[in-house]
Amino acid sequence: MSKMENPAADNPHTVPRPASRGFMLLSLLAVILVGLNLRAGITSASPLFLDLQEFLGYGPFVTALLPSIPTLVFAVAGMATAWLARRLGLSGTMLLALGVLAAGLAFRALPTTWALLAGTVAAMCGIALCNVAMPSFIRENFAQKTSMMTGLYTITMSVGATAASALSVPLALAAGSPTMGLATWSFLAVVAVLAFLPFMVMARSDRAATPSPSGVSPLSLIRTRRGMVITGLFTVQALMAYAMMSWLPSILISRSMSPADAGIILGALQAMTIPATMLSLWLVNKHGKLRGAFIMCSVMVAAGLAGLVWLPLSLAWLCAVAMGIGFSVFPLVLLVISHSGDTSEETTAMSTLAQSVGYLVATSGPFGMGLLYSLSGDWTLPLLLLILVAGIQLWLGVVASGYRRGTPQRVQ
Repeated sequence: MSKMENPAADNPHTVPRPASRGFMLLSLLAVILVGLNLRAGITSASPLFLDLQEFLGYGPFVTALLPSIPTLVFAVAGMATAWLARRLGLSGTMLLALGVLAAGLAFRALPTTWALLAGTVAAMCGIALCNVAMPSFIRENFAQKTSMMTGLYTITMSVGATAASALSVPLALAAGSPTMGLATWSFLAVVAVLAFLPFMVMARSDRAATPSPSGVSPLSLIRTRRGMVITGLFTVQALMAYAMMSWLPSILISRSMSPADAGIILGALQAMTIPATMLSLWLVNKHGKLRGAFIMCSVMVAAGLAGLVWLPLSLAWLCAVAMGIGFSVFPLVLLVISHSGDTSEETTAMSTLAQSVGYLVATSGPFGMGLLYSLSGDWTLPLLLLILVAGIQLWLGVVASGYRRGTPQRVQ
């Protein structure tokens, strides 16, 4: 087993949880259910943006704001994760997050603009907490299988995103309105809450028998080279991913594709991340090619974006395939975060820093694309700017691939 695959082997601070088979199976189920939920609430809305605007009658500002809510909320709500984890534990934090997610998604059933916005904000708060806590949750419960479980987590995220993208329009038609169609995804979050309850009881018993860890402030990492590079890398991948998850269907619809087909193309992009994630993690785990995997992802996402600019609409599926491969960079970034500290508290602090700052800046992706399109009436300039961002990701990925755990070097 490689050093990357077994973080506990050379780290005296990381002690794998001595757990029964039942506890491990429950932990595995928790990872799967959380992963299924964390993108469904986002990608289910993208194919319905035009229908929602027509149904609710809101204007251009809300049109640009709605796809920007996820990253903006992730930045703000993610800052609270480390604080909540110290008081509620990882399991308590995630149970709270899933409950808020379910309530927020259900609230979007109300046919008003304010309910759509408020429900989206609440749902994204729940997702934000899970986003930050999951690298530490995986490290704590699967210390010797970090890479494998990170891969499973991201694959289930892709499965949930794919299903939500492809089924969003049919569900809205069956429910009778786009708002009711969005609310149907709350049932998936409710299942996750129910599955987490027995796990929470077991985790609390384990927590009661263990001394409370001291907290690590994310601010202590913000002036380290490692903290800056990892935060920058998380930022650029999130900016591109959420920009395309938000606007790809609209880009295709503006070029005369039907909303249902545009949702399927978005689903194909998400589906492609599944085998691409397996390939990326195989390159890392079997051959130690973390740098090569970062290069592959950056080049492919740039190629997909370029295809949207210059290829005909009939080849949109090819662009989706390329971007799906490129977006498999996400588990690589999570893997870097998971190995960024000597304890789960340090990992949570790095995850909080990277995701809070990263999502705040990444909000400029979906919001900026919508604003530029509103001003210019064309998607070419926003797509060209995203290609430039892919180049920045390439550089940061090469730098981050050289990191191993240890004391981050402070910027002088």
